[in-house]
Amino acid sequence: MLPRGLPARIVRAHRTAWRAWWRWRSRQHGGRPRIDPEIIGLIRRLHAQNPTWGAPRIHGELLKLGIRIAQSTVSRYLPRRPDKPTQGWLTFLANHADAIAAIDMLCVPTLRFERLYAFIVMGHGRRAILHIEVTGHPTALWLARQVTEAFPWDEAPIHILRDNDGAYGLVFRRRLRAMGIRDRPIRPRSPWQNGHVERLIGSIRRECLDHVIILGESHLRRVLRAYADYYNRDRTHLGLDKDTPLGRAVETDGVIHSTPILGGLHHRYRRKPTK
Repeated sequence: MLPRGLPARIVRAHRTAWRAWWRWRSRQHGGRPRIDPEIIGLIRRLHAQNPTWGAPRIHGELLKLGIRIAQSTVSRYLPRRPDKPTQGWLTFLANHADAIAAIDMLCVPTLRFERLYAFIVMGHGRRAILHIEVTGHPTALWLARQVTEAFPWDEAPIHILRDNDGAYGLVFRRRLRAMGIRDRPIRPRSPWQNGHVERLIGSIRRECLDHVIILGESHLRRVLRAYADYYNRDRTHLGLDKDTPLGRAVETDGVIHSTPILGGLHHRYRRKPTK
């Protein structure tokens, strides 16, 4: 007598065999080749790094890289964008850095406990100190004159970033408009919006003023101008790939000599040819 559950087991075995046979019959015998995962990753990488590129542009770039696939294949693997393609904020700032300058004032006490103010202008493009001047009374008229001295009329930046100090009065703002400069005050209590010049002022304090007792206005002017020359010509910057704002050539031959800056607080190193 046959087992009672034998028919059900036979049916299940037949269905299993049928699925196996159909998978064997449906195996790929040609048609479109499968895309290498590395190529898919490259397509998505090109798309992420170049937000304005579409499938035709990416397809053309792949052809130039020796990767021959159809444009429809590129389209299939492009991720959907939630909105209109646009550049990132860092890209925008990098493209406009040469047209941006930042200004700020630095308060310095003297030996006699007087307060002096240093007005500093920095260019965003190469982080260079463009202008430094000192006064005991920073009025709007004085600040307007400093902007004129810092920027020749045909070399003025498009934007100036500044804080909301009351010294930047109506005369100052009118001078900016007359020079074609767009005034860009940051939001109150938001110094990070003018971070480059804030970091510069921190460097001036840490590397210079914290080690010097200022005797008076002319003394502060000499110290700051000596530091600005060192800062622009010799001090390397992480943000400039270890170069200086005004550019510094790599010297490989000769004996290394040092020149003291600010009485030996810093040194300038150069190679001189051997005789």
